[in-house]
Amino acid sequence: MNGAEALMRTLAEGGVEVVFTNPGTTELHLVGALDSVPQLRGVLALFEGVVTGAADGYARIAGKPAATLLHLGPGFAYGLTNLHNSRRANSPVLNIVGDHPTYHNAVDPPLASDIAALGGWLRGPVRRPESAAGAGTDAAATLASVMEPPGQVATVIMSADVSWSDGATAATPVDPPPAPAVPADVINQVAQIARGGDCALVIGGPALREAGLCAASRIAAATGLRVLQELYSNRVEHGAGLPSFPRLGFYPDQALEQLAGVRHVITAGTKAPVSFFAYSDKPSCLVPQDATTHVLADVGQDAVAALTRLADLVAPDTAAHVAEPRRPRLPTGPLTLHNWCDVVGALLPEAAIVVDESVSSGTALAAATAGAPRHDVLMQTGGAMGDGMPLAVGAAVAAPDRPVVALIADGCAMYTPTALWTQARERLNVTTVILDNRSYAILRQEWKYYSQRPGARDPDGNPQFDLGSPAIDFVRLAESFGVPATLARTAEELAEQFSHALAEPGPHLIQAMIPSAA
Repeated sequence: MNGAEALMRTLAEGGVEVVFTNPGTTELHLVGALDSVPQLRGVLALFEGVVTGAADGYARIAGKPAATLLHLGPGFAYGLTNLHNSRRANSPVLNIVGDHPTYHNAVDPPLASDIAALGGWLRGPVRRPESAAGAGTDAAATLASVMEPPGQVATVIMSADVSWSDGATAATPVDPPPAPAVPADVINQVAQIARGGDCALVIGGPALREAGLCAASRIAAATGLRVLQELYSNRVEHGAGLPSFPRLGFYPDQALEQLAGVRHVITAGTKAPVSFFAYSDKPSCLVPQDATTHVLADVGQDAVAALTRLADLVAPDTAAHVAEPRRPRLPTGPLTLHNWCDVVGALLPEAAIVVDESVSSGTALAAATAGAPRHDVLMQTGGAMGDGMPLAVGAAVAAPDRPVVALIADGCAMYTPTALWTQARERLNVTTVILDNRSYAILRQEWKYYSQRPGARDPDGNPQFDLGSPAIDFVRLAESFGVPATLARTAEELAEQFSHALAEPGPHLIQAMIPSAA
């Protein structure tokens, strides 16, 4: 058995089922090994940012890691943007990066680079087996690392001579440790604070699934504290039969208003709120200056168990408040920033996975879908654009029996459009709706914070925010990748096309023309 085979067999024995790939010459032995292990499914993408984003989406839905296969340092670098999002999502992702043989790197060939430095930027462990004999053990240790709570991105660098050399064996998987429990005294202290009033509870991570949401709702009903959801979450369970809480505002003024008058901010599964960007006249920390932050459960601790125990203490006989089944009426007329969300809310199918990268165009989405059938929502968590369509690929691979709906702003869509090719190749049940306002509307909104400066141009006339010259034809683009596509300008057209796409197997794209949010 060579090193490449030992690595792939170790991953398969450790529960890995999917490897998202964009390989090159240095990875050919790894490709051969992948093909020889029937438990592993290889999913090809044309761009490494799709590979890494798909691995993220897969991990969030499957609850276990996928692997990526990337070509040397440049290929790894192409994938780093969505690995940044993965790191912020605490998604378990294992990168396999090929490298030249050691003797070849010594002559500094054109593709030589410091792969370990790139892996270190992700803050997860980086391992490089020194021989084929170490490939299996390093794979097992890395797989355990990615699953260590709360989940992390880790990397194995496989030199080509390690991959092709014999003398390797697959290693026994290493069980990761469970999420640490929150000490009872911490929960008791937070219970006293929650009973005292003037509190806000900010929840994130696993706490945004049913058990955590219900516990938070019970606590709020019994104590009157405010519950807020972290700004960007890796996975949120949403819809009828579940509690629903507002997200922290994107802008400092919004979050400060949500927390106004609060003397205590309790966090569970997330960090204390901070401003997404810095503004010269706004604080970076959004906890009110006269308020104290209390950590119920840190990121990586068992936040759901801590919230449940807290609810049992302060709300033993209190039921959670959940959303009743309800849907918006199907709207009519030209598409607007609100009525496209109503179309989705009215027609969203059971057990859907919604990938939300709608940015400024989707502010009405959560309210429109609050009473829709229960669904999962995935977001790009690190602020790096272009994660939405790759997330949809990974989610669809992880859950082929569930419909995936990807709601993507037009600017975001152009980072990773080749995800459509993988959707077509794998016949994935993904309905992509491109929210096309032909602008970087979020930057137009941001410009308002700077427009008072002398000589500042009107954002509507600034060419840096304009995506309409030339206009992007997403219908033809999708069709070129093998995905059927349509154009919607009215709510009626969007409803008809959305219904049709959901009813037909395989991928579809709808280009929905909407006004700018600015």
